[in-house]
Amino acid sequence: MGSLYPDSCFVYDGRFLLPLKTLKRLPALPSIFTSASARSARISCNDGGGASYGYDDPPYDSRQQAPSQSSDVGYDPNFVPDSVKTFVVHLYRHIRERNVYEIHQMYEGSFQRLSERMFRESPWPSVEAVAPYVDNDHVFCLLYREMWFRHLYARLAPTGRQRVESWDNYCSLFSVVLHGVVNMQLPNQWLWDMVDEFVYQFQSYCQYRAKLKSKTDEELQLLRQYDQAWSVYGVLNYLQALVEKSLITQILEREKEGLEQFTATDGYDYEGGSNVLKVLGYYSMVGLLRVHCLLGDYQTGLKCLAPIDISQQGVYTIVIGSHITTIYHYGFASLMLRRYGDAIKEFNKVLLYILKTKQYHQKSPQYDQILKKNEQMYALQAICLSLCPQTKLVDENVITQLKEKYNDKMLRMQRFDDEAYGLYDELFSYACPKFITPSAPIFDEPLANYNQDAYRLQLKLFLYEIKQQQLLASIRTFLKLYSTISVGKLATYMEVDEATLRTILMTYKHKTHVVDNEGKIVSNADIDFCINEDIIHVVEQKSTKNYGDYFLRQTLKFEEIISELERVKMD
Repeated sequence: MGSLYPDSCFVYDGRFLLPLKTLKRLPALPSIFTSASARSARISCNDGGGASYGYDDPPYDSRQQAPSQSSDVGYDPNFVPDSVKTFVVHLYRHIRERNVYEIHQMYEGSFQRLSERMFRESPWPSVEAVAPYVDNDHVFCLLYREMWFRHLYARLAPTGRQRVESWDNYCSLFSVVLHGVVNMQLPNQWLWDMVDEFVYQFQSYCQYRAKLKSKTDEELQLLRQYDQAWSVYGVLNYLQALVEKSLITQILEREKEGLEQFTATDGYDYEGGSNVLKVLGYYSMVGLLRVHCLLGDYQTGLKCLAPIDISQQGVYTIVIGSHITTIYHYGFASLMLRRYGDAIKEFNKVLLYILKTKQYHQKSPQYDQILKKNEQMYALQAICLSLCPQTKLVDENVITQLKEKYNDKMLRMQRFDDEAYGLYDELFSYACPKFITPSAPIFDEPLANYNQDAYRLQLKLFLYEIKQQQLLASIRTFLKLYSTISVGKLATYMEVDEATLRTILMTYKHKTHVVDNEGKIVSNADIDFCINEDIIHVVEQKSTKNYGDYFLRQTLKFEEIISELERVKMD
């Protein structure tokens, strides 16, 4: 699958750490993607659609020639079935013609169907085998290898060498985008998948590298030789480079002033330019949030996402995988920073969206992942509402689903006893990201697995926070009973002296107030108080019930029932 870059062969180009071999490749950019072509950038659909090319259905004789994937013949990387030839030829042509609709149809449809039918248990043909059918085009071969490795990770178990080769391919691909003049348009789904897979493979490599006890001598030698592969600095540098080179932050700022149409055009360029760098830069902000969450640096992660206004629809909501990943990591980071109100609001919106639209994604290859993230976000929502019972922020339909899943556990979690700690541990472990330790192993010491160290640390910090909430739960119970109460009387009820009570009250204030994204101090509490001359004045935030919405929902339900009844033919 191509050569590997030499050990520690990285060059600092002024801002970014890049592989030397990658930089040497840059002059060899293909003219079809770098020329100042006058071809129209309009996203079009051919009259015949995608079916007329027949790249999904191989001729009957190609199935006879193709080796069985489960037979003893084995995998031949140089054998290219006719259906794969047709697929790569047409995909190459559509990319040259900038036909985003057809590219999307082939990428989302044909590639998945061919993978399911012909490459369920084996990789696709090697890039060297398909290169002659696409004029040995350098950029197309990089794109094909990106898909090749993604399929390998999804269906098979990549070797250590293949993991390093995938890193090498991403270095080459992103460097072409960063340092070349790429003039193609690709679907948002593909561009999102590039960033998403890049971060996933980084996470996977960190977990693989941290399991030292099961490594063979050959694998350990490979880890020593390619110690810069998937380094955290390299991953962060590439993502940050895409953000900066794309000028996406400035584009989004100009859009707020009405000077850009990035969101209105879904990130595509209708004036002969390319959407690749801009959209990769946009999605890289989500990638940075995800990487920092994996590292446990939640504050930096949210800062990286700050240019995207997640309270509004945007390019991140066009691709459902991007939408769910963004809100999941935003909500989890907010939870760990005690911004429970923000987490509850954003989880509510995306859970309601999935509830209404998941039936439309049943045929998507990402459907299982959508359902998994959906269940994880319900678990995180249960944690947030147990720590900050702001049910007024949650839609009625989401509350109904949440009660079906976690009603009993949420009631027990609010008691803050040993059983409650066990439930918090259970839900956190189920719903948290797969944290990573990004540092390379130390081979001089006795080999030991450290893939769980980061998770254990984050769990320890989370449960420490939960234990600090125990006193707050009891004081909140007393405050709900009174509108005013003296400090001495409340101290007597809680069986502590007045000085200790004042410390607990200050802790309550501290734990229920956080700094939001704009640097303002806001309250998460549904009950607040102030102290004036040793008298505690309690202020309970009562939500205003919106009866109009309730009656509208019930009216619509009855209208649907009446419509169904009218369609029934009476005998």
